[in-house]
Amino acid sequence: MTKRDTLQAIDAEAVEASRVEALPEAHLQMIVETFQALSDPTRARILYALIQRPMCVRDLAILVGVSPSGVSHQLRFLRDRRLVKSQRDGNTIYYQVDDHHVAALFKEADYHIDHVRRGIPDHPYP
Repeated sequence: MTKRDTLQAIDAEAVEASRVEALPEAHLQMIVETFQALSDPTRARILYALIQRPMCVRDLAILVGVSPSGVSHQLRFLRDRRLVKSQRDGNTIYYQVDDHHVAALFKEADYHIDHVRRGIPDHPYP
């Protein structure tokens, strides 16, 4: 018998409702991978820059202070997680965020940090 088997719920209805509403494991894994991708400062700088405008590897390398090969490696990581996409213009490949949800994640994180730093109480979630 495991410890989980011996625990008694304080609010059994809440536990059961949460079980029913829980995300499928594959969906949850994709959320974890997205936040892991955002957890690296270099990738976060790259993504923030790409939220502002599409950019090529060389310009991103100059901006974030990492070699072009290092930026390419990070972009591949982000592309594999569908956070960025590329578009060719002649000989140059420009990267941009995959969709507006990436920008929304940054905006929400920024709001959260602003509230934490300034001690602003939480507001109701819609």
